[in-house]
Amino acid sequence: MSWKTILIGQPLESAREKHERLGTATGLAVFSSDALSSVAYATEEMLLPLVLGGIALTRYSLPVALAIVLLIAVVAVSYMQTIRAYPTGGGAYIVAHENLGEGFGLTAGAALMIDYVLTVTVSISAGVAAITSAVPELHPYTVEICFAALVFIAVVNLRGVRESGLLFSFPVFFFIGALALLIVFGLFQHASGGLAQPEPAFSPALEALPLLLILRAFSSGCTALTGIEAVANGVRAFKAPEAKNASLTLMWMAALLAFFFIGITYLVHQAGIMPKHEVTVLSQLAVKVFGGGVMFYALQFATFMILVLAANTAFADFPRLSSIMAQDYYLPRQLMSQGDRLVYSNGILLLSLFAGALILMFRGDTHAMIPLYTVGVFVAFSLSQAGMVAHWLRTRESGWWWAAAMNGTGAVVTAVVLGVVAWSKFMHGAWIVLFAIPLIISFMLSIKRHYRRIASQLALDGSSASVAESNSNTQYGHHSVIIPISGVNRPVLNAIRYARAISDDVVAIYVRLDERQTSITQEAWRNYGMGVPILVLDSPYRSVIEPLLDYIDEVRKDYKDGVITVILPEFVPSRWWEHLLHNQTAFLIKTRLLFRSGVVSTSVPLHLK
Repeated sequence: MSWKTILIGQPLESAREKHERLGTATGLAVFSSDALSSVAYATEEMLLPLVLGGIALTRYSLPVALAIVLLIAVVAVSYMQTIRAYPTGGGAYIVAHENLGEGFGLTAGAALMIDYVLTVTVSISAGVAAITSAVPELHPYTVEICFAALVFIAVVNLRGVRESGLLFSFPVFFFIGALALLIVFGLFQHASGGLAQPEPAFSPALEALPLLLILRAFSSGCTALTGIEAVANGVRAFKAPEAKNASLTLMWMAALLAFFFIGITYLVHQAGIMPKHEVTVLSQLAVKVFGGGVMFYALQFATFMILVLAANTAFADFPRLSSIMAQDYYLPRQLMSQGDRLVYSNGILLLSLFAGALILMFRGDTHAMIPLYTVGVFVAFSLSQAGMVAHWLRTRESGWWWAAAMNGTGAVVTAVVLGVVAWSKFMHGAWIVLFAIPLIISFMLSIKRHYRRIASQLALDGSSASVAESNSNTQYGHHSVIIPISGVNRPVLNAIRYARAISDDVVAIYVRLDERQTSITQEAWRNYGMGVPILVLDSPYRSVIEPLLDYIDEVRKDYKDGVITVILPEFVPSRWWEHLLHNQTAFLIKTRLLFRSGVVSTSVPLHLK
């Protein structure tokens, strides 16, 4: 059994795809972990700007949180209309591309891809922060723990959608239960006077800046909305009826998200908790409510698990989005293929690579990455909702005016929030995302131009067909066969036999690097060369490949209407790792010849026991 099979399991038949789909419960685990986990850090991110004005300014945390909860409701209802209109999956890219045009579609797609990569990095980093808050001795190993979590979640997703959903169900529901207990117990303590009531201490130096700080707090708190679009993007992953199950999942997710976010914010405000370095706000709240006992560590572990597994939302949607965009020729075609376990394996690996690079770049610091986070989210929100308005105005389906009004409200609200987020976080890192989106769009357009250019050159038109028909019985003007050798052995003899079977013009090429070895090879060739001439080439710079390529170019000049076949004698060791013990000259030659017109390379392998 191979390591690949041990890690990701046996391949699944294509017919099993419908059985790999998700029900409502597992769908909530797979697609809501990102949104629900954001409550572990959204309140803290919202408080960070407010504490600059002192404790008194934190009284605005509740009004800001209520505004964000209202925004959650608007966005959730808007995306339910999207699910209704696109029951096979209506992510921001599809909606914007179909209804607003290519430019808006690519903008939404680029923003979503950035959002998914940041979802992985922020979720894993925040999850590790929950553990290092409970066990400070682990803080120096933040990056290493982040990488271990990234590898784990990538492997689990490579095993398949249904299997990852079943594995992630327990952590998600455990977190929901633990957080519900925290809020209920916290409210009970507050009612009995158990939570501290801090004295206001407003900073006079910042009295002129409350509006700016409140806007920054609102934009930071909007991280609570990240991942709310995931259900609409992944409707096709649900069991039939897909749209109904997806809408139900989205409704439950939005309700839980709103309850947890406002509950945590209220208790943190009442307890007078402020952000601290290396200790999360949620951890401080858990200490006040539960003390340092079993429930505290259970909540910290549950937070760690759901934050790490929240990356699963991105692992579910990024490969699916990249597959759709690859079908439209905006991304490499390899991304549209499903792997052995009926998942888009190449997309999963690509996402892991990008996320790992960001974790290393930011050293697993959640606060450093948060400013980059929400910009891409609200770009996708705004374009998706605007696209839905255009959809309803064009189709005018039953109840279209109500759906258009809801999506229109969502478009306006999310566009306003996007402006606030971009303005308030521009100098804190948002400029990176705003700069990256056009670069990614340019990259995707260049990929599509490449595919169009290749397609036009490969296409069969009438003139090509007539030429092919008229020349159907003709051959190349000349067929030269070249056998590069490094000595005389069994693979070389097999190559000679094959070469003589396909052409009368065969020559062996040996590059002189050592006089003694050259003499030995020439003597052996006289005995075993089967009458094929051998040409010894000098190499003043000790290169094997360059003299061979120069000789091939000379042959091409002599036979411009001919074809050259380069036959490479190779032996294949019985174990894969034994390849590492031998040079890869044949592979390098094939790679260089691939870009030479009129030259064909082929291998004649000898399999060793």
